[in-house]
Amino acid sequence: MRLTSGAAMRRVSSPCPETSWRPLPDPLHEIATTPARHAQPRAWLRAVTWLIGAGLHPRAGTRTLEVARDLAARMDYTRGLVLYDLEGTAPRLGVHRATVKRHVAILRQLGALAWWRHGTRTNLHLPGRKYAGTATIYAATIPPCYDHAMGHRLDGHGYEARVIGVTEAGRGHATEGVRARQLDRTPPAAVSTTRSVDNSPVENPSSQARAPHSLGGYPDVQKAEVSGWLKDTPRVRAKRPKNTLAPTTSSPTNPRRHPLQVARDIAIARQVRPLVSWTQRETLRRLAYATRPLIDRGLDAREIAGELHGMAMSWRPARPAAYITACLTRMHAHETALRQQAAQQRATQPAGNAEWARAVRQFRDTLASAEPARTDTDRRRARLYGWQDWERVAELYDEDPDDALDLYGRRLCVYAVGRAARCGTVSPT
Repeated sequence: MRLTSGAAMRRVSSPCPETSWRPLPDPLHEIATTPARHAQPRAWLRAVTWLIGAGLHPRAGTRTLEVARDLAARMDYTRGLVLYDLEGTAPRLGVHRATVKRHVAILRQLGALAWWRHGTRTNLHLPGRKYAGTATIYAATIPPCYDHAMGHRLDGHGYEARVIGVTEAGRGHATEGVRARQLDRTPPAAVSTTRSVDNSPVENPSSQARAPHSLGGYPDVQKAEVSGWLKDTPRVRAKRPKNTLAPTTSSPTNPRRHPLQVARDIAIARQVRPLVSWTQRETLRRLAYATRPLIDRGLDAREIAGELHGMAMSWRPARPAAYITACLTRMHAHETALRQQAAQQRATQPAGNAEWARAVRQFRDTLASAEPARTDTDRRRARLYGWQDWERVAELYDEDPDDALDLYGRRLCVYAVGRAARCGTVSPT
């Protein structure tokens, strides 16, 4: 019989302390097939701490807990969804990308993570970015072994299961956990038996109680004057400032947004929030209200996510909705100033005169009739440099659509007209 050397024994992974536990197979790592239930970040982090502390997985340790805490900090508080963000997690933790992959796989094998969406290398063509692949989204899950150990009673099976109560053993575990957390939060001065306040005894010698501190008066505070039969002071409703970015779809006679449109805005915000990490702490209603100007421009969820990515590239705003509103207000004011400046320049230039414009048009018609036939080289050159001069493409399309399509092509014309419509420089046909 061949003896195993010490180096070979060190390479062999330590056996699992609980023989009844087995890693979750790969086909069960999806939300449609996982036996674990969905959870919110706080409950999920407590469950992950227990799973790692119980020693179920031989390779789970403190690094796994650090990865879990990073995921919980970026997790959606309502549905427990989080972006994988492999490129950002590794620098934040100061580890290699392979280390993050390994510990995320350990969490999946423990049943603490399930795939909500698999990432792909397909380019999403987001505005302002040359390449942006589909992000991987994980869902926070709690395996049945944790619920069995904590004495939780569940309703349903799999990902949609929920806790509806606890058993007697689970009630005991919960009581011990609350008591331990209270002891951890209690400062040493409160645990001490010495009295921090030494009150003098009351005048009655038979009483051994201490007199409580009396609250002194506040001379700066005035009492409310009561008149008539009303004892409560009237409340004046606060005036809210009007939104500077009013939606374009609402008419002056009906400024309120239709409930169906509000529901559609919330549905779009529900798709946008998992795609932008720094908006996950914001509620859906506030996020939907802040992104109304982008929704009214006809942008879908991925285009809105691209716009929000450009607003905060290297930091996380404390109030995402307010930050989005401020950025859109600043952009709206800048675009308005540019349009006014362009209008003033057009008014001062000779092109603003109707007779001058008519003479220029006649001169262009004369040149067009005298110009030679257009070649394929002219078309290739125009389509190559037309992306930088999209305003000229939009103007030509506004004057002669057939000529613009022949020279620049359909793709460039669509881009130029859409860009001009968003900037408000040329009216789309």
